Amino acid sequence: MVTRSLQRPAFVTLALLLPLLAWDASDLDMRLATWFGNAHGFPLTESWWLTSGLHDGGRLVSWLLAVGLTLSVWWPIGALRRLEASERVQIIVTTLVAVLAISTLKTFSRTSCPWDLSDFGGAARHVSHWTWLPDGGSGRCFPAGHASSGFAFISGYFVWRHHSLAWARAWLGVTLLAGFTLGLAQQVRGAHFMSHTLWTAWICWSIALAGEAFQAWRVGRLRASPQPGPPKPPRPETARPPAGADHETSPLDRR
Repeated sequence: MVTRSLQRPAFVTLALLLPLLAWDASDLDMRLATWFGNAHGFPLTESWWLTSGLHDGGRLVSWLLAVGLTLSVWWPIGALRRLEASERVQIIVTTLVAVLAISTLKTFSRTSCPWDLSDFGGAARHVSHWTWLPDGGSGRCFPAGHASSGFAFISGYFVWRHHSLAWARAWLGVTLLAGFTLGLAQQVRGAHFMSHTLWTAWICWSIALAGEAFQAWRVGRLRASPQPGPPKPPRPETARPPAGADHETSPLDRR
């Protein structure tokens, strides 16, 4: 039953990979970037609403939520009381793993952000974000780190599926809305391409699915392991006759 419950999410994961790769093979990234930027750069790069509001504010809310989920492992409040402690641990651990994975990929990325490209007033050339060759810019732009402030919490969807489908769908909707909103804000500023945001969403979803698979394996293993039964009562000892009682006395002893 556990394996069957993961079949549909696994199929969705693989199915979404195909259009994502197709997007990479197209020129849609640059087409969308030209909506917000030109040869002189991106006019909204320093917009207060996009920088202090969505960028800094979104990051602050994300970390406050992560701290709250961490504390809920020991002191759950509200609807989180409906979850087991192991499920609350699953949410926060997979969330942190997703953030760490995106951050690590960005560290090793050799491709630069749109505002660094020569098409938008920079010095770098536009290359695939899968290339390991420097593009002449600062690099470290793929995938979208800021969008992970929303997408990283997708794991809550898998946990809530076991308790309330409505809560699970609501959780998924909020995390996707937050991730794409933060990702789009960065694209308008020239900090990321849309593919960067899409890949961040797919990676966070995949990590959440892996966390759910591990939890299912752990629970299944616990159920399969033999459980110790109640202690058996001690066996009653057979009453032994007093020494010599089993020997018949002689007539002389009866005198």
